[in-house]
Amino acid sequence: MNGIHLQSHLNAVGPEQLQGFFEGWPNPPSPETLHRILLGSYRSSVAVRRSTSEVVGFAQAISDGVLTAFIPLLEVLPEYRGRGLGLHLMRHLLAQLEHLYAVDLSCDDALYGFYERLGFQRGGGMIRRNYARQNGEG
Repeated sequence: MNGIHLQSHLNAVGPEQLQGFFEGWPNPPSPETLHRILLGSYRSSVAVRRSTSEVVGFAQAISDGVLTAFIPLLEVLPEYRGRGLGLHLMRHLLAQLEHLYAVDLSCDDALYGFYERLGFQRGGGMIRRNYARQNGEG
């Protein structure tokens, strides 16, 4: 990952460096809302381009801090995909969660192989979505 470093904090990262994420979402969170999401996370992994301080990817976890965690978001900017950055972000995040019993996530079927490489296994689940609230506002 030449020119990119991973960090587990948002030090010196503001909303202006969180542009271009949530490709294809009909009602995406704003950079300001994404900043709040990352600040409120139990743990995070943030990929920052050294030359510009631009965030090019992130993964975040929410947790009770004792037994379980859930990973709701892994995002990599389109121009940085296909370089292994998602794997690096997830490994960095999972290292921060290894003290927990359960780390769960939900994903589309097409991503099963990606997460299986990280030690995840398929499991059943249910979801409920309120797309009017997808952007995290209000």
